[in-house]
Amino acid sequence: MPETALGPLRVLDFSRVLAGPFATMLLADLGATVIKVERPGTGDDTRSWGPPYDAAGQATYFQSVNRNKTSVALDLGVPDDLAQARALALEADVVVENFRPGVMDRLGLGPEVLLAANPGLVHCSVTGFGSGGGAALPGYDLLIQAVGGLMSITGDPAGEPQKVGVALVDVLAGLFASVGILAALRHRDRTGQGQRVEIDLLSSLLAALVNQGSAYTSGGTVPARMGNRHPSIAPYELVPCADHELALAVGNDRQFAALCEVIGLPEVAGDTRFATNPARVEHRAELRALLEDHLGRRPAAEWAADLSAAGVPAGEVNDVAGAFALAERLGLNPTVDLPRPDGTSVRLTRNPIGLSATPPRYETAPPDDPGQLTLPLPGWS
Repeated sequence: MPETALGPLRVLDFSRVLAGPFATMLLADLGATVIKVERPGTGDDTRSWGPPYDAAGQATYFQSVNRNKTSVALDLGVPDDLAQARALALEADVVVENFRPGVMDRLGLGPEVLLAANPGLVHCSVTGFGSGGGAALPGYDLLIQAVGGLMSITGDPAGEPQKVGVALVDVLAGLFASVGILAALRHRDRTGQGQRVEIDLLSSLLAALVNQGSAYTSGGTVPARMGNRHPSIAPYELVPCADHELALAVGNDRQFAALCEVIGLPEVAGDTRFATNPARVEHRAELRALLEDHLGRRPAAEWAADLSAAGVPAGEVNDVAGAFALAERLGLNPTVDLPRPDGTSVRLTRNPIGLSATPPRYETAPPDDPGQLTLPLPGWS
């Protein structure tokens, strides 16, 4: 079997839905042994989040973040099951949970108790709003997108605030969680000492606002919805062509000059209204009118091909099927097939991390049912 980056690592995953399971799947892909603790009978909430379902009748939502894991069914309200969970935690390298703050402490599975008994443990908690004033608030992605400002900068300026088309805050929090866990493990490698890792969805979103966040924190500007336009770059938006829209992402003056050359307006690159990016941002409405007039004369695919050949970032607006097809054409191998116990397989999105010596593994499909494992598992690895 090929060497993996996180080979002997043991991860006990109490998390449900998306952020925590996404983080633990990334660790599992990189070689960690992940045991997912689920409620008896129903399991993770996302097992029932459908449609859509795959060919085996499994909810595709659950499938998306639970490969390379095994599952055990434990009712943490039952003393014997709780004792088994604690026994697993005492042998684990990493514990991940996304209960509301205080729940794990009441169960005797909080970081202070577990670290006292297992000093090398990395204990990761994912919450919606932290363990302080927001401890009692439920952390659902839509809610975080709303109160965290993301919806205020997403959508048409004349329309209502919009959420992003995927639970992006959960994904971001899962990424931050995996980075925090790996940093804590690196510290443990040097010192032998474990620690707490705390991730909350609201802070994750605020950090991910990047330039929009610093517009407020450093510049005193409160960003607003701009549709598909960019607050600091032009043209950086969708422009209608003869059939449908073309995405233009012109990031510098050289690319703008090439754009003008390709569409037959070379003189525009020297126009003082458009010669520099700040000038183009100031005069974006006039520039937009010129682009619409010329790009509207040909189909988007033709413009995309000509502009890409000239080094101008441009492309058609794909649906999800088109996006996967593009990745296939580019040789990115975007999907993997994972075997199920019944001999069938499930096709899932590939882990995007490329490692030359210890690449991600793809060994098992997400567990079909909660309770795949039989306990106890002494010395699980």
